[in-house]
Amino acid sequence: MSAEGLMGPFALNDPAAGTTGPWYTNGTFGLTAGWHLDIWGKNRAEVTARLGTVKARAAEREQTRQLLAGSVARLYWEWQTQAALNTVLQQIEKEQNTIIATDRQLYQNGITSSVEGVETDINASKTRQQLNDVAGEMKIIEARLNALTNHQTKSLKLKPVTLPKVASQLPDELGYSLLARRADLQAAHWYVESSLSTIDAAKAAFYPDINLMAFLQQDALHLSDLFRHSAQQMGVTAGLTLPIFDSGRLNANLDIAKAESNLSIASYNKAVVEAVNDVRGRPARFRHWRRKTSIRRKLSTMPCVW
Repeated sequence: MSAEGLMGPFALNDPAAGTTGPWYTNGTFGLTAGWHLDIWGKNRAEVTARLGTVKARAAEREQTRQLLAGSVARLYWEWQTQAALNTVLQQIEKEQNTIIATDRQLYQNGITSSVEGVETDINASKTRQQLNDVAGEMKIIEARLNALTNHQTKSLKLKPVTLPKVASQLPDELGYSLLARRADLQAAHWYVESSLSTIDAAKAAFYPDINLMAFLQQDALHLSDLFRHSAQQMGVTAGLTLPIFDSGRLNANLDIAKAESNLSIASYNKAVVEAVNDVRGRPARFRHWRRKTSIRRKLSTMPCVW
């Protein structure tokens, strides 16, 4: 019964049995729209936090890609270095075999004693041992490259190439502005930004929520009346949510957000310190390597006495 005292269909008795009963239909279709008034910026803060997390994970993926590419390049040139060393050792072994053959010929002719060729035989044995070690190291590097490049089913076909001449020179000082390009610091930075936005969203949750909703629909008890003007309905409603009895949960969420933010900031500070130490140490290691290589080259150019 309506507010005007009018009886609706089947208000007093059920529909007659037969093809039209004892059942009836109810049809409804329409449009509903809602608007959440983000007065306190809760939704904006949550979106910013999610975007920060997405950017941080993208930076982590880039860091992983850089580490993988660097590892593959380093192992490749390490393999080429071992291949070059293998070539040099083969040349040395060939020369040593020539000397051994000459010593044996001199001994057979009675010119020298057998003791004089012992040292050469020992050196040749050491060279063969070094060749075996280099071959084993090359196999290990190939296995690691297969794992990094996902070539488990088939082995890599590496060919020795000429080692490039390194003509680059690092500056005496590396500015800290280069730190901003590191993917690990970018990831840590975006995690901090995301955590700060999460705190803002947790604080905004303490304030009232206001929602607006509007609807336009056709509602009829009989499907034949669904498209009549009398079945049309429309309206606008407003909702207000007050977190009066939810302070415990909201305070806990805020404490968790602050703790996670402090952890993100601490992780960022640690990453910055490690990056600074890395930037400081790399030039020193590079110069030490250059001096060591220069000394080796000078020693290799000195005449050898057999």
